[in-house]
Amino acid sequence: MQKSTFSSANFADTKPHYELLDGLRGMAAVLVLFYHIFEGFSFAEVTNGAGDGIIRTLNHGHIAVDFFFILSGFVISYAYDDRWNKMSTWQFFKRRLIRLHPMLIMGAIIGFMAFAFVGFERWDGSTTPTGWVMTALLLTMFMIPAVPGVPYEVRGNGEMFPLNGPGWSLFFEYIGNILYALVMRRMSTKILTIFTILLGCVHAWFFIGNVSGYDMVGVGWTIDEINFWGGLVRMLFPLSMGMLLARTFRPRKIKGAFYICSIALVALFAVPYIASTGSISMNSLYEYVCIAALFPLIVWIGACGSASGNTGKFNRVLGDISYPLYIVHYPIMYIFYAWLIEKEIYTLQDCSGVAVLVVVSSILLAYLSLKLYDEPVRRRLGRKFIKR
Repeated sequence: MQKSTFSSANFADTKPHYELLDGLRGMAAVLVLFYHIFEGFSFAEVTNGAGDGIIRTLNHGHIAVDFFFILSGFVISYAYDDRWNKMSTWQFFKRRLIRLHPMLIMGAIIGFMAFAFVGFERWDGSTTPTGWVMTALLLTMFMIPAVPGVPYEVRGNGEMFPLNGPGWSLFFEYIGNILYALVMRRMSTKILTIFTILLGCVHAWFFIGNVSGYDMVGVGWTIDEINFWGGLVRMLFPLSMGMLLARTFRPRKIKGAFYICSIALVALFAVPYIASTGSISMNSLYEYVCIAALFPLIVWIGACGSASGNTGKFNRVLGDISYPLYIVHYPIMYIFYAWLIEKEIYTLQDCSGVAVLVVVSSILLAYLSLKLYDEPVRRRLGRKFIKR
């Protein structure tokens, strides 16, 4: 059975497995890690009034999330579309909760500890009372977002989940799972095609027209009106494309698919910021082309490839660690960002050793979380709650 956006093996696995897609999900998670390092230099620049805030390296790394959403649509449709005569909606929800929620809880706990490490200090230098941090921890564990400005929005940066920012994408992933189970799985391929085209039009209007004012696709991380509706469109369009791709997929043998796709992802993320000269956001237009055309092509190539021997093991390891890495690395980034701001460091050359430490510690923390917590918890919950 295929898996969700970042997942590893589900229960009752009976279908052939697209191992290269696991590897690509892992590769994208690693690129997100590197993107956030370079985002830290930009954030430090803006905070200290020393730059324009443009990310100089892997500028488009944030659209790895959109790539995850396409993968999610593909693998969920592949895994579950033909199983609804054997599985109830509630059983589907239980599978998704068991797959996604344990690491979400772990990410919240790690985020709490990272915030405690810096003395619960907000970005403006003030200190958040412990009670509100505990409230934020509890709400994050139950996937309840913080509205900007409320006391439990503890960092003061407007994040939906201030103890662990990337939780926003899981919030929309949950919405996507609900919509799939209740509505989208019932659509015929023709209706799904029309639905996807309409979503693509709305997506283009919102982002290329720069409705959010962000001049990029990177919305959804906060819960104001623009970000909620923008995040919803941002999730639904690639999710539905992934579903449509799974339904219409016809495999062909492609040699070296993993390397082709990995190089393509790096190249697409590394394109510099594209400035606009008029009302159309050229930067968002580029990202739209990636999401609407190039990412589906990469997923198709990846699904056409095969892995064996050491390549297969590498893809499995990347796939297994992808979700834990995505969900645990950002609390480390908060500490890293605070250090960059304090030391007024804005380039990799000035902190290469610390950056390496951030990467290594993030990967190690993800691996330990996977092996010591996530996999044992999911096995236990699977035995107890999943109908075989």
